[in-house]
Amino acid sequence: MTDDLVDTQHDWYSNDTATFGDRLADARQAARLSQNELAHRIGVRIGTLEKWENDMSEPRANQLQTISGLLNVSLRWLMTGEGDGLAAPSEPSPLSDDMTQLLNEMRQLQRAMVQQADTLGRLQKRLRRLQETAQ
Repeated sequence: MTDDLVDTQHDWYSNDTATFGDRLADARQAARLSQNELAHRIGVRIGTLEKWENDMSEPRANQLQTISGLLNVSLRWLMTGEGDGLAAPSEPSPLSDDMTQLLNEMRQLQRAMVQQADTLGRLQKRLRRLQETAQ
């Protein structure tokens, strides 16, 4: 593997190879809960949970604590992939190096898009404040 590729065997759930949504979905499946069951237990709509698992939005802090308790993983693991959580699968990844590189690039792009969306949201808020003060 090149330096640009992540060692998926050792860092399966790290921030470099997995997103919050990846860890949430895998922990939910390991707890043998459907999306509907977990959403009900947390008290959110299934669409909200789907957005979390697809990294379209994130839960509030109080919900994170509830989720980590229900899924029997540490809050730190859920957020970063470090600490008490799921172990990496024992079987080697069936993905080729090219596929792994492509997936890594896609995750990097996804993270960049989320950061850009956050920036856009902050700029929109600033524009609204400026519009309000100008009136």
